Amino acid sequence: MRFFLKHLLIFLLTIGTFAQVQEEVNPPSNIKTVIFKGPTEDQFPIVRLDENIYLEFDDLTASEQDYYYKIVHCDYDWTPSQLLKSQYLSGMDNQRIINYENSYTTLQPYSNYQLEIPNNQVKLLVTGNYVLEIYNSANDLQFSRRFIVYDNLVQVGGVVRRSRDFEYLNEKQVVQFSINTTGFPVVNPKQEIKVAIIQNYFWPTALYNIKPQFTVGNELVYKYDKETSFFGGNEFLNFDTKDLRVPTFAISKIRLTDIYQHYLFANQYRNDRPYTFFPDINGDFVVRTLQGDDVSREAEYTMIHFKLPYEPELGLDNVYVFGKFNNYDLSEENKMDYNEETGYMELAYPMKQGFYNYKYVLEKEDGTVNLNQVSGNFHFTENNYLILVYYRNFGDFYDGIIGIGTANSRDISN
Repeated sequence: MRFFLKHLLIFLLTIGTFAQVQEEVNPPSNIKTVIFKGPTEDQFPIVRLDENIYLEFDDLTASEQDYYYKIVHCDYDWTPSQLLKSQYLSGMDNQRIINYENSYTTLQPYSNYQLEIPNNQVKLLVTGNYVLEIYNSANDLQFSRRFIVYDNLVQVGGVVRRSRDFEYLNEKQVVQFSINTTGFPVVNPKQEIKVAIIQNYFWPTALYNIKPQFTVGNELVYKYDKETSFFGGNEFLNFDTKDLRVPTFAISKIRLTDIYQHYLFANQYRNDRPYTFFPDINGDFVVRTLQGDDVSREAEYTMIHFKLPYEPELGLDNVYVFGKFNNYDLSEENKMDYNEETGYMELAYPMKQGFYNYKYVLEKEDGTVNLNQVSGNFHFTENNYLILVYYRNFGDFYDGIIGIGTANSRDISN
């Protein structure tokens, strides 16, 4: 018996040591327009246990394939938690998505899939980090998306300030916040409470492992400068294709081949230009069309042509077009190519009708990614920040989320 327990303990410790971080997996080229949201329009589900999560995506093969979903509960560091499925799910996942229909009168045929959670098969039981995984009938993972389930047990207040670091005075924004635990028992806040700060719902830039600077009564105060700072970036570029036949301020010309071709005006480098405000939706997109009533099935796919002048500062770096529309992917499909005849970096990418934000990013030869070399960094830029408060009591087997806070740099102060 002792031998069995010893080896069982070694096995469990090994699992914990090698637990894999659940990164988001982006879909193959036939799956487009993944919409994943909660009750708000922001395509980043932050929900309470009794609120619905909505997923929608298109399969451009239009073959009515079967897709299945699984749900994984994760700890603060996005490794799978120690909870059994029966401890975080009521019912069963690994169910087929049964709500799907083919597109209607579109030049590009596609199958549109829709899923809502909770549903008759499954319901979430605890708060924390989650990953929704979508599989095909061969049990191959097609894509995955993170989402957040929280409870309002503590109050979180945050503000955005200009950096006091002279080197980045005009480029960085600092998030300062406090957590009021009145009415919620916290014995050892430095051990029991963890926070994560996310800019514009973009996980790769999230900040972790930030301890409270000091405590005032029941309030944990985080008034750091460097530790909670983010580069401001710039407002996202945008275009609108809700009307297939009418050019807008961003669209130079439209052609019709097998599908509509929308050519954007060439964009310019903004890193050496004064900051100019124009409203954006922080990288997000909204599907919409004037050519039908059912947006999910009647919106057309059009080929969007992007152009960026080649400048020596690019060197041999890879240039990508990304935004929430492709989940900030850096793959061959959205990498720009140099056109010797025009002198531009160019990309043609299929996108469903709607309003889109996008930007250009560079991948260096050493693999590092520069998000703002083309667009520049400005402390004036309007950015949204999400503050997540995690809690694990002594003896608990998972990290729950007991509160969230938001802050926006629209009201930035010194």
